[in-house]
Amino acid sequence: MRILVIGRGGREHAIVWALRRSEKVKHIFCAPGNAGIGSLAENVDIGELEFDRLVQFALDNAVDLVVVGPDDPLAAGIVDAFEAAKVPVYGPRKNAAEIEGSKIFMKNLLRKYGIPTAKYETFTEYEPALAYLRSQPAPIVIKADGLAAGKGVTVCFTAEEAERALRETMVDKSFGAAGDKVVIEEYLEGQEMSILSFVDGETVRPMPAAQDHKPVFDGDKGPNTGGMGTDSPLPHIPQAIIDEAIETIVKPTARAMAAEGRPFRGVLFAGLMITKDGPKTIEFNARFGDPETQVVLPRLNTDLVDIFLASINGRLHDLDISWSDEAAVCVVLASGGYPGSYPKGLPIHGLDDAGDALVFHAGTAERDGNIVTAGGRVLGVVGLGKDIADARGKAYEAADKISFEGKFNRTDIAAKALVRGK
Repeated sequence: MRILVIGRGGREHAIVWALRRSEKVKHIFCAPGNAGIGSLAENVDIGELEFDRLVQFALDNAVDLVVVGPDDPLAAGIVDAFEAAKVPVYGPRKNAAEIEGSKIFMKNLLRKYGIPTAKYETFTEYEPALAYLRSQPAPIVIKADGLAAGKGVTVCFTAEEAERALRETMVDKSFGAAGDKVVIEEYLEGQEMSILSFVDGETVRPMPAAQDHKPVFDGDKGPNTGGMGTDSPLPHIPQAIIDEAIETIVKPTARAMAAEGRPFRGVLFAGLMITKDGPKTIEFNARFGDPETQVVLPRLNTDLVDIFLASINGRLHDLDISWSDEAAVCVVLASGGYPGSYPKGLPIHGLDDAGDALVFHAGTAERDGNIVTAGGRVLGVVGLGKDIADARGKAYEAADKISFEGKFNRTDIAAKALVRGK
């Protein structure tokens, strides 16, 4: 098969890596790709939102399957565009991708179908939002309605922080048009958990649970990022809790989308909080998570191509999907200043010294034959091992051998899992 993967980050590098393991794959294109992806696939200089050019490229190059990585093109209807051209494509249509594209749509869907989530209200104007905010206790959460590169959520621990976040989101437009509407949501306490599932209508095949670490600094301090690291499995979270989340949140949401005339086909990502009252929904995404994908796909035994094709053909219910017992830990190496402004074009050293660890490129480019930084999250270093402690040790050992000016990373990725993960 000839496959086109769309995207340029660590998630897409992991997807390409997994597809390369399939005997069914002859050639992979990636648009636009990055420096690491270029070692496994043919990078194509077409942007993720250039639908006409992407469709024409697929037709001109006899592409058998398109796999869409990022959220923006899904929300804008890229799957519909490929389907109109009769090109097989994996991912949700525009009306289903709205579960990520609009937090208000998602929250209202959960409320309508009685799916556990935080209490909330939605607003389209600043003054009513401010009045409501002043009636609520802190801590509280302010969420931009639209897509904001994983950064549109602000957890506010004081009233002053909350008012500032609301003003920056709705008035100062710190997240652009994504902040034209907001969700003001109760703060949920507990451990976060991510469950990604292959979904085909009402058929849900969960992947192993993972745990993201979104705040930029150790101890979950500082502003939220797109994710500073992940681990899977989660030995510190009882399987009964994971099963409860699948039965009370993930499966009912798939059924709800189908009932709304928006059947979901693709990867449905549930971001969850395990509260004292059980699992509750923080968010849904309409695609593979980043950096969750980097720890989940290396544990997949089943051919990823078979899963994609079964979903597209409505046969996911017939497919057995198996997973490795290995543990995986991903440590993100970030640019100095991230998630604020940061320099680009800095040479990266030590990429060949990572040993058995997997190194997924998230924000890199090639310049004069050298690999340089090109994003806030630069690399995801993944260790695989017999348990979390083993995998974590390998990830950090490899991460320490890679350097670039200003590089930093959290030092406590997967530390929570060590409680029962030794």
